[in-house]
Amino acid sequence: MGHPDFRAHGRIFATLNAEETVGVVMLTPEQQQAFLAEHPGMFSPAPGAWGRSGSTRVHLDEADEDTLGEAVTLAWQNSAAKAKKPAATKRKTPRR
Repeated sequence: MGHPDFRAHGRIFATLNAEETVGVVMLTPEQQQAFLAEHPGMFSPAPGAWGRSGSTRVHLDEADEDTLGEAVTLAWQNSAAKAKKPAATKRKTPRR
């Protein structure tokens, strides 16, 4: 889609825009709220439903290495946790 993304376990956990000025990390809504409260100039929710589900913009000109590293690590861990969940199985018999 014209920008770099970072994947683990077949899932995107972080992206960069083409200009590399804004990143996005896939956090839980609770993690997102903590980062927004502690670093309001560095983080903002992505627009729409993505943002409400934890997708979080990182304004790289405001970022510090330790905080960014923590956010990316959490996003990677979230990706790993989702990969470990068993896939939903389809019902073999129709519901009546």
